Amino acid sequence: MQYRRFGQTNLSYSIFSLGTMRCLASPQVMQQTVERAIELGINHIETARGYGKSEEFLGMALRSMNRDRFFLTTKLPPSLDAAETEQFIDESLERLQVDWIDSLAIHGLNTWDHLDWVEKGSIKAIESAISDGRVRHVGFSTHGSLDLILAAIKTDLFEFVNLHYSFFFQRNDSAIELAHQKDMGVFIISPADKAGMLHTPPQTLIDLCAPFSPLEFNYRFLLNDPRITTLSVGAAKPEELELPNLDQTLSVEESIDKLNTRKAIDPNQCSQCYACLPCPESIHIPEVLRLRNLTTVYDMTSFGEYRYRMFENAGHWFPGNKANRCTDCGDCLPRCPEKLDIPKLLRETHDRLNGKPGRRLWQD
Repeated sequence: MQYRRFGQTNLSYSIFSLGTMRCLASPQVMQQTVERAIELGINHIETARGYGKSEEFLGMALRSMNRDRFFLTTKLPPSLDAAETEQFIDESLERLQVDWIDSLAIHGLNTWDHLDWVEKGSIKAIESAISDGRVRHVGFSTHGSLDLILAAIKTDLFEFVNLHYSFFFQRNDSAIELAHQKDMGVFIISPADKAGMLHTPPQTLIDLCAPFSPLEFNYRFLLNDPRITTLSVGAAKPEELELPNLDQTLSVEESIDKLNTRKAIDPNQCSQCYACLPCPESIHIPEVLRLRNLTTVYDMTSFGEYRYRMFENAGHWFPGNKANRCTDCGDCLPRCPEKLDIPKLLRETHDRLNGKPGRRLWQD
């Protein structure tokens, strides 16, 4: 296992972190999973107030373990009420059965209101908890827009950020760069599932990523970036914690070239410039067309269906209306540098990817 400095926290994190959102079968399974993670050299365990009984089960698992062997992160929602945040912190400490939390993150700083709430409410309670030793470090996790993430980083309130980024979603690169400039730790959320359901990839993607599996390719792509500290690995049981051998002598450049060259098969690829926004019908046009890109170029249809069906079903965690709400108003057309027929592509994507609605595993 390799370890990296988690920005200004000066904590040395393993390059893989154990996320416990899915490890909810029983306290015994949680304990077995945590023990297996530590055997593999993972020294950072992450949970959240909103993950069902995760904090409670994790607290039971950690009772018999030496606290010097791991760092602990939990997350709590943004709140305008400092007293409510104070209560959340104490409840998490009680459930986790610990006296302090190494890193506390605002969970789902996804809207401008959330950032306002943190600045006026949550941060006061967190700073108090830091001053009396209940919390050591503070950061935030986000599924929000790039502009919002950059604004949150610029507040200088946070020591680390948890965000989405992968080979298949590079929109947040400038946020990672700004975080790096400010010496913040960078934690990548869900580099397997939400990066493209890479545990169960289509054959086209397998062939393009060879000699690596798509999952190993994405891990390598991310960890080749020195700005990134650690990647979340969410395991429901210990058997899911087998980690790849990341031999540093092997390069992913050939796979990247193949993946990029493959884009030529679709002349209607969206470049993800986001110039088409805002949409009068609140359609997240770039994300809809990104899912189309992945489907037409890499045959990632299952992933496209999984993510597309979350529109209108996951609130601020995955905002935007479905593409069939397009009214052909044409506002987006003159703003598109590729001169794409966006309304037509939106309808095609909806017809291809729509189906049974999806939702987040834990949705508030």
